[in-house]
Amino acid sequence: MSDDVELPPHRFAGLVAPAVDRVFAAGILAGREGGGAELSQRYGGPAATGFLVEFRTRLAAPGGTVDPAGFAAVTRYRDPASCQRALDKQVAYGMLHRRPDGCLCATERGLAFLAELFQVHAEVTEELWAGHDERVLRLVDTLGRLLAHALVSAEEETDVLGDAFAVTAPPYEPDGTPPGVLLLNRLGTLRYHRADAHAAAWTAAGHTALSVSELPAGPERLAIELETDRRAAGPYAALTAEERLTMLADLAALPG
Repeated sequence: MSDDVELPPHRFAGLVAPAVDRVFAAGILAGREGGGAELSQRYGGPAATGFLVEFRTRLAAPGGTVDPAGFAAVTRYRDPASCQRALDKQVAYGMLHRRPDGCLCATERGLAFLAELFQVHAEVTEELWAGHDERVLRLVDTLGRLLAHALVSAEEETDVLGDAFAVTAPPYEPDGTPPGVLLLNRLGTLRYHRADAHAAAWTAAGHTALSVSELPAGPERLAIELETDRRAAGPYAALTAEERLTMLADLAALPG
């Protein structure tokens, strides 16, 4: 199979994105229904825990911080004032600490919540993807290579690393992290790489987060999606065409 003809990285980027979204969403939903919602309520509910969940791959790490640029990038499609009010509440709940420079870190209570959340995710993904151990492990390895390639490329080309990906990658993975949690968090982090590529594409086309969200289907939207695929393609150059097909097949086979 020829990489140039059969499945080049930019084409694969467009094909794999919905599969990544589906599997990630299934894992997150399973976590919410399998104990995550009850866990959140014990700590004050979504008003207290929302951003901890969203930024868990950085905030769970020792000394992990979220800078203002990363926060703005991850929440780019939401009203900034509303996000700041929600953030103020989570600080008031004692789950997050806002430093004088605007960076956020988890408090001891926030870290305790995240430790329990990771345990919930371990239990639900083990059940959700039971019987697919080999497939999960293969995807974990593949995603690790993709994220590593994206991070190395970012060091060599300053315009590759977007703020959303920068604030979530690499995901926090302490020794002993179960494969299901590794897969869930690596998928989530890879999604932010594409999110940054999409933002770069619509910005280059003269759009804002609001205007692009209202853009109807048509040639202009298609052009932005194709440019997104081009900008998101970089990590997939780390895989052969056969490995890309295997990744797509593995994602398609996972329940959820």
